[in-house]
Formats: sequence, C-alpha cells, structure tokens
Amino acid sequence: MARRTTSRDVAARAGVSRTTVSFVLNGVKQAGISEETRQRVLAAVEELGYVPDAAAQALARGRTHTIGLVFHRTQPHPTAVSSTMQIIEGLMSIARQFGVRLLIDSVTHADSADVYVDLARTKRIDGLVLFDLQVDDRALHDLVNDDFPIVILTGPREVRICSIDFDNRRGAYTAVEHLLAQGHSRIALLAHAPLTFSGVAERLAGYMEGLATAGIPFDEALVRYGDFSSESGFAATTSLLEGPDVPTALFVTSDVLAFGALAALHERNVAIPDDIAVVGFDDHPLAAFTTPALTTVRISFEDLGRQAGKMLLDLILGDVEAGYQGLLETEFIVRASSVRDCRRLAAPAGARWSGLPTKPLQRW
Repeated sequence: MARRTTSRDVAARAGVSRTTVSFVLNGVKQAGISEETRQRVLAAVEELGYVPDAAAQALARGRTHTIGLVFHRTQPHPTAVSSTMQIIEGLMSIARQFGVRLLIDSVTHADSADVYVDLARTKRIDGLVLFDLQVDDRALHDLVNDDFPIVILTGPREVRICSIDFDNRRGAYTAVEHLLAQGHSRIALLAHAPLTFSGVAERLAGYMEGLATAGIPFDEALVRYGDFSSESGFAATTSLLEGPDVPTALFVTSDVLAFGALAALHERNVAIPDDIAVVGFDDHPLAAFTTPALTTVRISFEDLGRQAGKMLLDLILGDVEAGYQGLLETEFIVRASSVRDCRRLAAPAGARWSGLPTKPLQRW
C-alpha cells in the first residue's frame, strides 16, 4: 500500500515549513506569506496530489488564534526585566508574521499553576510558552497529559515537554577556556542565582568541565551565589577578596552581577585585568561601556523568543515532536576586562569543545 502524502512532503517539496503550508492551505491572510511562496506551496500540493487532513485543518485554524507567554514576576532585577522584554519582542515578531495574537501574563510562585492551567483549560489560548518559572510539577504534568502544546524557556526540561534554551554549558566552558589561555588557574565563579535555576546549574557544569579539562580540581571555596542583582555581585566579590587565597580571575554568570564585581574591585584598587580578570555572561547593552569594557558570553533573548514562538506554532500543527529540546548557540566577546595585553583582544582560534554533546537546534 502506497504511503499517504503528508503536509511534511509538501513542505519539503516547496522548501518551506509545515506551518507555512498550513497557513497557505487555510487562507490565513494575516500570516503575511508572499504570493511567490503561496504559489510554490500550491504547486507542490498539485504535484504530489496532497489532500489535507480534516483534523489537521481544524487544528491549523485553531480555536483562538492566540498563544500565551507566562513569566515569573518575583524578580525585580534589571536583567529579568530586560530579558523578558526581549523575549516578548521576539514572540511578537512571530505572532505578527503568522497572524496570531500574543497573550502575556505574569505570576508569582503561589499562583503560577492556577494561572497557566486556567489559560489552557478555559481554551483562551492554543499554546503556551513558560519562561523561568518555579512551576508546580503536578499542574505542568497535567497539561502535558492533556496534550496541550507547551514550550519551556530556560527552565526544567521534562521528557515530553518541548524546550529551547541557550547552550549555557558550552558558553561557560568557553569563558573558562579563555581565562586559562590568559594564564589563570585560580578562577572563581560568581553565579547569578541558586542552583535551582537550570541556567545556573548548566553554567556551573561548564565551568567545572573547563577546569577539569585543564587538570584543575574544582574548589567549592571559589564559588559564590547571588540573587540576580549587582549588589550581590559586589558582595560576592568582596567576600572573595577577603578570603585567604584570592583568585586571579572571576567568571560571572550574569553581566549584571559582573557590574557589581567590577565596582568592588575598583573600590579595593584592584587592577583589572592585571590583578584580577573578569568575564561575564549575557552581553548586556552596557557591557561594552564599563571600565574596562567587559568580556562576556553573548546570548540573544529576542532570538530565544522568536525560536520559541515558531517552535510553539510547529508544535500546535504537529510539525515538531513533543519533548524536542533545542539549543541556541552563544558567542564569546573578548574585551579589555580579561586580557592584559590589548594586542591579544582577538578570541582564540579553534576553540575546543569536547565531552558535552548537544542536540543541534532545528532552524525554521
């Protein structure tokens, strides 16, 4: 018996995603699909003799043409506000492109489960993006068991839940590798939050892997945990400077904490990077304007939002399997805070990465 032609076959023939095929066949004008693309899809449909599945068409039309974003609001720190706004902008660009609405809500730890379960089960949205939530596992699993489309950002990854995040582990490894190349062996870690946040745990793992690769044992005494604020970065750095064996380099898992670390070093008249080098993470808009300019690991929250929006639409339409986990690459930006000789401000060529296999990100 011949295999039935699917929308995936049409998408492959036309060189587009299944989401685009669905919008073309269902006449969703708000999606902004060009006439050339529309004709290419229709030609592929005719060539392959594709007959749209009625259930797939109903799903494509959706009940509300609305997707939701829920994020945690108990973190009034600048980096949370900035990253959330960038994620919203990325999601909105996808919503505008495909003619769907974006519903945004914020929650506290106490009401998080009630909010997102209510959104899903009252049919107000067709799918949901959750960002950095301390979620109730039972409630989340209930929605997954309902086969409700969910994408998790920078949070706990369950087997059946789609997620997308930055390659935090590799970014941290690259930062440590850079500091090792500058001759440092006593490298402290300033984490921006407790280990209950998955991004912190992954960056710690990359830090430990970088040290292990160089044969340097992990020293818990060189690790400090902050609370997302510059003040906690200042306090953590002061604590390290008052210890018996001061580090020669700091890897800080958030630029906002790194700003506090730089202030603490300046207050103690510590020369940066001659006495202590500093590397951050995020590439905050102000990172290039600190004194000295901050070396950092660049990530894009706007791109994270775009990819999450597209992943959610593909999940709603059955174009991606439940449990798919995507990773966005990081970029290492070398500035003056980590390099003693300004003539060496180029990133080292042939950066190594071993022992940490990751799934490639599906590009849409």
